[in-house]
Amino acid sequence: MRIFKDFHFEAAHRLPNVPPEHKCSRLHGHNYRVRLEVNGEIDPVLGWVVDFSRLECIADTVNLFVDHRYLNDVKGLENPTAEIIAIWILELARMSIAEISRVTVWETPDCGAIAE
Repeated sequence: MRIFKDFHFEAAHRLPNVPPEHKCSRLHGHNYRVRLEVNGEIDPVLGWVVDFSRLECIADTVNLFVDHRYLNDVKGLENPTAEIIAIWILELARMSIAEISRVTVWETPDCGAIAE
């Protein structure tokens, strides 16, 4: 069974390692969408894989660090590409739920990155 929790945050960033003429070298923002996924067996007594409230707590924790922030100032996100953000969230999430199997980050409605 795979379960998931989606959440959103808004943040600004710039990509410091791209050429100066690249549009992402300039300060800009995104409305990010994130999906946390957990794969596992359904508990025969509780009837769930993981309590969704635990995923909600992870979303709340992530948002404390990134929502309405300048991502380049967040430790570990100095070069905040979608790929690096996805890995950063996965590592943070696994501190609470080791069974987190995947984090998907949408930078725009039609592009993003998946960390597994």
